[in-house]
Amino acid sequence: MEKRKKKMKFEPFPILKTERLYLRKIKESDSDVILFLRSNKTVNKFIERPENKRTKNKNDALKFIKEITAAIEKNKSISWGITLKDNPQIIGTICLWNFSKDKKTAEVGYDLNPKFQQKGIMNEALKNVINFGFNLLKLDKIEAFTHKNNISSIRLLEKNKFEFIKDKKDEYNSDNIIFELKNSTKNTV
Repeated sequence: MEKRKKKMKFEPFPILKTERLYLRKIKESDSDVILFLRSNKTVNKFIERPENKRTKNKNDALKFIKEITAAIEKNKSISWGITLKDNPQIIGTICLWNFSKDKKTAEVGYDLNPKFQQKGIMNEALKNVINFGFNLLKLDKIEAFTHKNNISSIRLLEKNKFEFIKDKKDEYNSDNIIFELKNSTKNTV
């Protein structure tokens, strides 16, 4: 008997809420913030993007928003804009993407405006995305690729019980290290 591929649906778009945050759909009106997040030197200090994926101007930001919107519509990935509950302006993003063919593994990615770092915001957002991935998408595992010198990101992952996988390498960036978090609710009787 052939196993059927797991079907994911991201419409209607799942808005996630935490104590302080809303994780909402990214819209074209967010293009100025997306341009900042994808081009600011501090935010991107540890990120290497190929030339064709770099965001250098507002048109590039709009193109990126259209790409992630299309990926959501095709159920290939899901990206949220992170906002404070009392302010609809995006301060960061978080996504689940790079799903395995069997839809059991996904990669998490995130960025945050430096003004809002070191306040537990990304920790709060990540916990909710992990919950969404494991409890709604029924993922077995979430991976995270981060630069070996990005201490803040490493601490965030370790705080959320991601484990460093020393034998796995990022084929596109030798400076990245890989962490994974297994779904502990999957193996319980």
